[in-house]
Amino acid sequence: MSYDEKIKELNIQLPEAKAPVGSYVATRTIGKLLFVSGQISISDEGNLIKGKVGKDLNTEEAYQAAKRCGLSIVSQVREACNGDLSKIKSCIKLTGFVNSTDDFTEQPKVINGASDLIASIFGDAGMHTRAAVSTNSLPLGVSVEVDAIFELN
Repeated sequence: MSYDEKIKELNIQLPEAKAPVGSYVATRTIGKLLFVSGQISISDEGNLIKGKVGKDLNTEEAYQAAKRCGLSIVSQVREACNGDLSKIKSCIKLTGFVNSTDDFTEQPKVINGASDLIASIFGDAGMHTRAAVSTNSLPLGVSVEVDAIFELN
């Protein structure tokens, strides 16, 4: 089954791949590596998912925010591959940043939202290394940001 067929089977609606709002590019290909810039938590209505995890959002809400980051990553990957996800060999690494309170310690559970989404679409090729990092602030006050590295065929 192709990755696009898997997306349809899972009834996943990918958001539009957003253009960067700063002095950087959304993706960069170096050899067979595809780097995806950090994707911030944006709801399916297009609103920023903001707030501090452990205060404004609980772990499950933040998991869903990370899942939205994962969807944006897949959109950026599809855009970088000119709409052809079969060009993806594997996901190598995700790095997730969680805007959380000082006493919040479930960052890995939050970033599972992005990890689970990538694995559900790409199967074994979606199994990746990862870091889940706490931070005291993220751009525009969002709750979660995730970047990625993929290997191309």
